[in-house]
Amino acid sequence: MHDVLKIAQKIVPEYVEILLKRYDILRTIYYNQPIGRRTLSNNLGLGERIVRTEISFFKEQNLIEINTPGMNVTKEGEEIINKLKDFVHELKGLSEIEKYIREKLGLKNIIVVPGNVDEDVTVFTELGKAAALYLKELIKDNSIIAITGGSTIKEVIDNMPKVNNLNNVLVVPARGGMGSSVETQANSLAASLAKKMGASYKLLHIPDNLSNNALSAMLNEGDVKEIVKNIMISNILIYGIGRADKMAERRGLSTEKLDELKFKGAVGEAFGYYFNADGQIICSTSTIVVDSESLKNIENLIAVAAGKNKAEAIISAEKNLSNSTLITDEGAAREIINIISKKE
Repeated sequence: MHDVLKIAQKIVPEYVEILLKRYDILRTIYYNQPIGRRTLSNNLGLGERIVRTEISFFKEQNLIEINTPGMNVTKEGEEIINKLKDFVHELKGLSEIEKYIREKLGLKNIIVVPGNVDEDVTVFTELGKAAALYLKELIKDNSIIAITGGSTIKEVIDNMPKVNNLNNVLVVPARGGMGSSVETQANSLAASLAKKMGASYKLLHIPDNLSNNALSAMLNEGDVKEIVKNIMISNILIYGIGRADKMAERRGLSTEKLDELKFKGAVGEAFGYYFNADGQIICSTSTIVVDSESLKNIENLIAVAAGKNKAEAIISAEKNLSNSTLITDEGAAREIINIISKKE
């Protein structure tokens, strides 16, 4: 198939462009349904006349139906989207991109979904689905799953299908609460994931920005000790990656600490650790419960992060994690390649 696609791109590039455009439009309708024509036009950055023409085509082919609330994708349209996924993946050369990044960063695995979340928020849903399906394949009886918080990880949990017939599975938060949004905190996401699998879960009540003395006292509490032990022996750890500057601001770090991070060259953040461009840990928050050595012993790390603006942060956090699978989008992946190429 790979050779046929290359030939098609050379001989009939205009048809390949049309296919990709129509796939993007149909997928956008699917993830936002019901959706109106004007909203669709704005989401895609396409003129209303172009959108109107494509809508007429989809309607004639019975791929969408139009009602008062807006457009919806039909069952036939949904089948087309699912069947085209792998085709579009190859058409965009994403398999080659995956291989390149996996080798350059020394990762266990990588999955790249088409699109860029910085330009199209519907890509988040695609990202969440890809991560959820990958996670589902890894979970077995007696698994211990640790999970961090954040909106990207919430997308994974939201797209996680219900799983039956699993025994003795435990879900634990990999860190305490952060920020004011309860629905994206690790505790909330751990509970949601556990309910979808009929698993048990435990909560970890450790706020951010504790003093070292206060943290030490909490970690010595019996319940907290047990949860931390579960995290350390987990089989799977799901986590997000953020830009160092954005995460430091969200955590309310002092001006002095922000200046220190900038001076030391912090570009990425994960698990509460801040990384420089070479992947070295240069700083950490006070509420670390997963030490850097324990990370190497966890069988399956799953990093979920996307967007061109996060490319440098992803490189910094994922460099040489041979037990990590990175799930990202095309926007971040292509920028990762640009950054690596420039350095070389």
